[in-house]
Amino acid sequence: MTGIFKSFYARIAVLFLVLLVLMGGIMLALSVNSVVRYMDETEQKLNRDLAAHLAAEFEPLVQDTIDTEQLRDKISQMMGINPRIQIYLLDNDGHIKASFCPPEKKVEKTSVNPEPLKRFLTNAELPILGDNPLSPGNRKPFSAAELEIMGESGCYLYVILGNERYDSMIAVIRNSYIMQSTVTIIALTVIFTGIVGLVLFRVLTSRIRQMNDVVNSVIAGDYNKRIDINSTDEIGELARSFNHMTETIQANLEALQQVDKQRRELVANISHDLRSPLASVQGYLETLTMMGDRLTEQQKEHYIQIVINNTRKLGRLVSELFELSKLDAEQVSPRFENFCIAELVQDLVLQFQPDAARKNIRLLADLPEKLPAVCADIELVERAISNLIDNAIQYTPEGGEVHITPVNSTDYVQIEVKDTGRGISVEDLPHIFNRFYRADKSRSSTESTGAGLGLAIAKKILELHGSDLNVSSRLDEGTSFRFNLKTAAQ
Repeated sequence: MTGIFKSFYARIAVLFLVLLVLMGGIMLALSVNSVVRYMDETEQKLNRDLAAHLAAEFEPLVQDTIDTEQLRDKISQMMGINPRIQIYLLDNDGHIKASFCPPEKKVEKTSVNPEPLKRFLTNAELPILGDNPLSPGNRKPFSAAELEIMGESGCYLYVILGNERYDSMIAVIRNSYIMQSTVTIIALTVIFTGIVGLVLFRVLTSRIRQMNDVVNSVIAGDYNKRIDINSTDEIGELARSFNHMTETIQANLEALQQVDKQRRELVANISHDLRSPLASVQGYLETLTMMGDRLTEQQKEHYIQIVINNTRKLGRLVSELFELSKLDAEQVSPRFENFCIAELVQDLVLQFQPDAARKNIRLLADLPEKLPAVCADIELVERAISNLIDNAIQYTPEGGEVHITPVNSTDYVQIEVKDTGRGISVEDLPHIFNRFYRADKSRSSTESTGAGLGLAIAKKILELHGSDLNVSSRLDEGTSFRFNLKTAAQ
């Protein structure tokens, strides 16, 4: 039995049926009470003057003494043989002076509360119920009239009108066609409502069961499951929220998988970029150690220069990794200051001029006459522009050009680094800011001085300044990188 009530449908169904039966019982009790009150009111209105008529007939028989035998004969003549008639003679305080009741009944009370009688005689609204001396606590409709008994004025003739057939709810239902019809209607209503309610609850809980099935599927790892939404009610909103949560979890898992893939690629690339120069350094140092006496001074100098270049490459790679890790961990806070961007661009052009000259590349700064100062971290901006210039020089063939162009706007200065290099394919363009990514797969790590971190570092630096690093490129025509810096006034 306890297992049944573990079901939400079973608990709500039982609660619904209990409430339904309770409401049916309340409606039945109210209906019986209304019918009884209606019968009491009807009987009391029909017999309102009964006590007054009897008082006129009884008055001569109670002047000097209460002639019980003659009163019984009088009652029999007026009312017919009715063994259940109840007539009482009361003093002004309600004490019973004489009673005329069915012979098998015994009077249990010696007095009657006179207040209902006084209200009756003032024509108050009916029904008014009075005490029943045969059954203490059972109040009945009555008729009453004032009567002088043995010279005492203010006495009462008290006639009980209630029928014993309606003393209980069962008796009312058994002896009333209206109540039988009412009970039938209430019972049919409760049964029909109960059936309809159970069916509706079954339909509602089936939606919850479907949600539970989908939740269990998601727990098992099937994140493609979704709840069918067929309504806009609270359950529909819950299903919509769950679907949104599942989509978010799925997107986060895909992002984590992508991050994990990038992490593995990062480790592989770092291992490759570290292993190649280290192997070169080790090889040339071993050559110098084993063949030092047989090598000419020119060969020794050449080998030593190769070792120095590889160690510099290793140092640069470690420095870039350290710098990128600090940017990723948000351990770098820009120190904003106002400076002339034109002077910074000019200094960087002079700095990279020897590298460009070695590859026969023209490195130009197209500086406008009036250029406002910008507000940024000069060291970080210098680092970002340096990476862009270095990247442009690396991927521009001999005889090409690299242009650095600051352009003044209302609230910011746009800096563009444009080259006439090989360009970047549409497939490679979304990935160029990934760590260790090289768009030109034909270039090996030994042929390139870069480790594929420069663009990632530049993008992180510009994000710290609230700016995006945008790129556009065409194969065999060149590539352009652009970003904005707020002016000092702004």
